[in-house]
Amino acid sequence: MKILVVFLVALAIFGTQSHGYEVYNIISPTDNGGPIQETMTIDNEKNTAVINIHAGSCSSTTIFDYKHGYIASRVFSRKACYILKMNHKAIPALDQLKRYIFERQALNNMFSDKYIWVKYNPLQSLITNVDWFLFGSPIRQLCEHIPLYKGELAEKIHDTGAGDCAKTGLLGILGISICSDLHI
Repeated sequence: MKILVVFLVALAIFGTQSHGYEVYNIISPTDNGGPIQETMTIDNEKNTAVINIHAGSCSSTTIFDYKHGYIASRVFSRKACYILKMNHKAIPALDQLKRYIFERQALNNMFSDKYIWVKYNPLQSLITNVDWFLFGSPIRQLCEHIPLYKGELAEKIHDTGAGDCAKTGLLGILGISICSDLHI
């Protein structure tokens, strides 16, 4: 009986850790002195990470859906969603994201040079016929009733055109700049 109790306690402890949510919260100062709050919620069961940046008009939500292989960013000031096929060479694995955010919290000054530039063409990349099954339910919940644009990785900053960029992702850890690719 004691062995069964020990087994059930161990199962409860390790089971909730592997199937539960992990929430990380960081508050950072901005250049103008105001705070930015970033919250990363990891759902181990769905294999997703949801990053919320609370920064007034520059607020955004980004979902890393490792199960379906897509990243979606909703930039609230633009009333649009941007979706990108996950490139596993450029995007760290979920456990590495956890390590980055843990180190950032522990050290409070960690900075990574990992930065991803995503370009989209607003005239050519609007997705009108969406297959939500392909993208998964977390991305559907984020982007369903607003314009959805397909993005692609840009090799360098000068590959983008008009310079109209929005910052999403994990600021200072894994930044994502979504830039319009209009060459005027």
